[in-house]
Amino acid sequence: MQVVHPDLAGDGGVVAKLRRRPWLAPAFIVRSVLALRRADCELVHAHWLLSGAVALFAGKPFVLTLHGSGSAGRFSDLELAERAPRLVGAIFRRARLVIAVSEPLAAAARRCGAREVRVIPNGIALPAQTSGEAEPAEILFAGRLSPEKGIQELVEACRGLNLVVAGDGPLRDLVPEALGFLSPAELVERYRRAAVVVCPSRSEGFGIVCAEAMAHGKAVVATAVGGLQELVGHARTGFLVEPGNPAALRVAIKLLLADPVLRRRLGKNARADVAERFGWPAVTQATVEAYRAALGVEAPEPAPLEAAA
Repeated sequence: MQVVHPDLAGDGGVVAKLRRRPWLAPAFIVRSVLALRRADCELVHAHWLLSGAVALFAGKPFVLTLHGSGSAGRFSDLELAERAPRLVGAIFRRARLVIAVSEPLAAAARRCGAREVRVIPNGIALPAQTSGEAEPAEILFAGRLSPEKGIQELVEACRGLNLVVAGDGPLRDLVPEALGFLSPAELVERYRRAAVVVCPSRSEGFGIVCAEAMAHGKAVVATAVGGLQELVGHARTGFLVEPGNPAALRVAIKLLLADPVLRRRLGKNARADVAERFGWPAVTQATVEAYRAALGVEAPEPAPLEAAA
């Protein structure tokens, strides 16, 4: 079930749109609460704090997933938990269970008084196979072109290099050659072509682009912030650098561009790591177990094996 004001429909996150048009928030919340009250359900899975507030006002039992994306700015899960712990804690304490996509988000939820917190990362689809890179070597960035994504540092670090940018946002003027937001199929093609994928965020709840690049067997250069620190094993699946440091970012990128053997090794390790930690079967099973815990339902016992004849 989804209830969205017409001005909030379409592509892009509702929270980010409400940030730009805050006057729409009261009507959106009221409509959502009323619709949820009419819903016949035993448990609501709310994503983001705003949805958790809707479930709370509707009087429904709920599980809350925190994503922490910086695209919502001061209204992101992580930012709100740090700025308004008492207010956010009122939602956390009423949730049957809080799911966080990374340990930094889980820690924030615990600080705010959440009763039970589980870390369940975003699921990542593993491509059936990987393929070679484009010539000349391409550096790929995919995401929102906004300050929290480290766009200024990206542009400075990649000056004179073959940078490909997929995305759009308020800093589009810094990368006028950007391709805009791509379809999933188009983005897969860009992952395929890339030699290095760069994730220079200043803050990041999880890092879905980083994980997708790793699933495609690409070496990544990411900043050591938020969920990116958990995704990337430094010098094993990619490189982690200090956030806000374009010089360090450039050194790591150029190191990978100069060494195809190194980036293939890191990419191979990255793909294996994603398959083990973020594959959909494991993530789905963990989520179902969270639902059972929230509802107080015992997991079924495995069927006994038949005695050998």
